[in-house]
Amino acid sequence: MMSLISRRQLPGFEDVPSTLNLLDQMLDRFTSQPAGSRPWGPAVDIVENDKELLLAADLPGVKLEDVEVKIEDGTLTLSGSRKFENEDSKNGYHRIERSYGEFHRAFALPDSVDATKVQAALDNGVLKVTLPKKEIARPRTVKVEIAQK
Repeated sequence: MMSLISRRQLPGFEDVPSTLNLLDQMLDRFTSQPAGSRPWGPAVDIVENDKELLLAADLPGVKLEDVEVKIEDGTLTLSGSRKFENEDSKNGYHRIERSYGEFHRAFALPDSVDATKVQAALDNGVLKVTLPKKEIARPRTVKVEIAQK
């Protein structure tokens, strides 16, 4: 029978958490950005139905003027930034876990999407992008008559 050993009991792993904390503190001192300014990307849900693809991206705290949605060469690109508003009072923070700074997400679109009819709206921190399908791409049922011989 094998017994489980925690990593703290293994030689050489005792100082890993404290070393990581020390590295975070050192990096924070040498950067002009808040600790939460790591590269980030919004969480995205994509749903498809017969008529369209629907994309919803979580962008809490992002202003409309800081978001860009574009389609180029069959790729939908979401980009923008979330600014750290209280940079002067950064030193009073006990913890900064939310990410700030620029984001960029790209999605390859199927040929069935009609790029000329795409719409986007930002509502309560959720970016909703509607990607209609081309008329010919929509599934349809055709009844075939059966001849009796």
